[in-house]
Amino acid sequence: MKKTVVIAFFLISICSLKAQVKDMKTALVLIDIQNDYFKDGKMELYNPEKAGDNAKILLNAFRKNNMPVIHIQHLSTRAGSTFFIPKTLGAEINERVKPLNNEKIIIKHYPNSFRETNLWDYLKSMDIEKLVICGMMTHMCVDATVRAAKDYGFECLVVGDACATKNLEINHETVKASDVQKAFLSALNYFYASVVTTEQFLKQ
Repeated sequence: MKKTVVIAFFLISICSLKAQVKDMKTALVLIDIQNDYFKDGKMELYNPEKAGDNAKILLNAFRKNNMPVIHIQHLSTRAGSTFFIPKTLGAEINERVKPLNNEKIIIKHYPNSFRETNLWDYLKSMDIEKLVICGMMTHMCVDATVRAAKDYGFECLVVGDACATKNLEINHETVKASDVQKAFLSALNYFYASVVTTEQFLKQ
């Protein structure tokens, strides 16, 4: 009898948690989906078109449901103590996910989208509790931002196939982009976020 009560209580707790997560006010954060990461860009990634197309699907879903959307754009380099923001075609947000006039754009200067930006203040002003995150690059700005978001107390969900990375090197060995992608997403999924595909997210 006691065992049955414990199991029932456990199941009720799980259902309650799922309901709370579902009811959280959620925002989509698209990180650095910029032209330089696509074909003929300065830092072409592996399969950026697929990631960009999936990000577009997510963006359209959030727009359809009138849910908050935040575009992160890495535009700056640092010269001494002054930020210089080059206005280049490569730095522009890709046409697939081009922001609408009413969508928030956060300009950042570091991999962590929270560092020296107003992202945290903006999310709090909107009472956002949960972030759906995708973008470029998986191993750099996506990773840094997700970890920071978790530390700030946000519930994080990363849509893995809407992210892209590239080959990396260590000790004169090349680590293939597909392995980099798996390694970083699996590390985030271990503690910092739930990692899903675009299809899995849409089914939720």
